[in-house]
Amino acid sequence: MPHKPMKVAVTLLAALLLGPILIGADRMQEEVQKVFVTNFPQTQHIAGSVSVEGLIKHAQMQRLKEIVVPPVGPKETTRLIQAGTLTTDGFTSMVLSLDGQLRGKGLQPGTIGGILVPDEDSVDRVFEEEGRTPFRIELSAPWVTGSSVYFASGSERSMVAFPRYRVFLYSTTDKTVTVNLYAYLTN
Repeated sequence: MPHKPMKVAVTLLAALLLGPILIGADRMQEEVQKVFVTNFPQTQHIAGSVSVEGLIKHAQMQRLKEIVVPPVGPKETTRLIQAGTLTTDGFTSMVLSLDGQLRGKGLQPGTIGGILVPDEDSVDRVFEEEGRTPFRIELSAPWVTGSSVYFASGSERSMVAFPRYRVFLYSTTDKTVTVNLYAYLTN
C-alpha cells in the first residue's frame, strides 16, 4: 500500500505539467506554424527553396469600357461592333454584366447586348463567311426605353470553354449608346 500515494502524486504531477499543453493544443493549430520539408532523395528530390508569396488569386475582373455602339441588330454580323478580346485562359467560369447609356433620348425601345465568340480559327471562319456564331455566349439589357438614358443587364454566369473570346456589341434602339462590359473570371 505504500506505493499508492506515490502513484497519486505522479498522476497529479503529470496532470499539472501536461494539462496546459493539452488545453493549448487547440490554440496552437490556429496559429502560424513553421513547416519543414524533408528531402527523400531516393523517392522525391526537392531542390532549392519552397515558398508561397502573397495571396493566390482565384478570380480576375476584366472590363471593356465606353465602347460606342450605333444602332445595329444582333443578326447583322458584318456590322456588329468589335469591342475587344477577353482572355479567359486559366479560369473555369465567368460572370458577365453590361451597362451604359443612350446618347440622347431614344424614341424606339430596344435591346443592348454583347456576343462573345471564341477566338479560334475555325469559329472565326464560320462567323466571317456565314455569319453564324458557334459556341456563342450572349448577354443583353432588354427593353431599353427613352424614360432613362441609363441601362444595365442582369449578371449572367457562363462556363469558360475557350482561352479567348472576341466581344461584339449591338443595339436595337434608335440611338447610339455607350457600353461597358464586365467579365468577372473565376475558378
